[in-house]
Amino acid sequence: MSETVRITTLEGPDAFDAYIARPEGEPKSAIIVIQEIFGVNAGIRRKCDKLAEEGYLALAPDLFWRIERGVELDPDIEPEFQRALSLMGKLNQDAAIRDIEATIGYARTIVETGKVGAVGYCLGGRLAYMTAARTDANATVGYYGVGIDGLLREKDAIAHPLMLHIPTEDGFVDKETQAKMHEGLDDHPKVTLYDYEGLDHGFATEFGKRRNEEAATLADKRTAEFFAKHLA
Repeated sequence: MSETVRITTLEGPDAFDAYIARPEGEPKSAIIVIQEIFGVNAGIRRKCDKLAEEGYLALAPDLFWRIERGVELDPDIEPEFQRALSLMGKLNQDAAIRDIEATIGYARTIVETGKVGAVGYCLGGRLAYMTAARTDANATVGYYGVGIDGLLREKDAIAHPLMLHIPTEDGFVDKETQAKMHEGLDDHPKVTLYDYEGLDHGFATEFGKRRNEEAATLADKRTAEFFAKHLA
């Protein structure tokens, strides 16, 4: 069962939309799905639906709402891809983290366990790292997060488990950046990094040309086991 809900910002009185997918019966816990640069599109909604099928309450907040509400773009259509890059450049990421924090708070009012995790992709992978460092999310996963090397100064604030999936041939995250991520995070007691040899950015997308079925299945299996351990 899915619907769109309105969540009030931490500052109020403004509010933003979030896609929400509910499981049958009482949810095990909640997971925030953090969008790519393409908005809360069909692929992100499908991520939520699959998590609901696994027994979680899943919510995907519209993080572009301050720029434009209801953005849905297709990465395989070049003009839409370019528009997505433009939107990413305009996004206030600090404000986006506050919206994620508001979504976490909203989710905690719904699930009996009070446990809330987060999973993000691309831009959302970067925001997932920031969520782990700046909020009290119980467990967080980032897929092909961009620019995390510039956020390593925040690593000491990560108090709950974080998993990062890193494709080694990521066109948006070069080898030097990957090396810095490993150097900065491999010995962190709360962080686990997985490399995916020969894979490019977006390999775990639900739809479109970027998906690699074998790697996506492996990464999603690791993510499912991670959430089962820390959120169930």
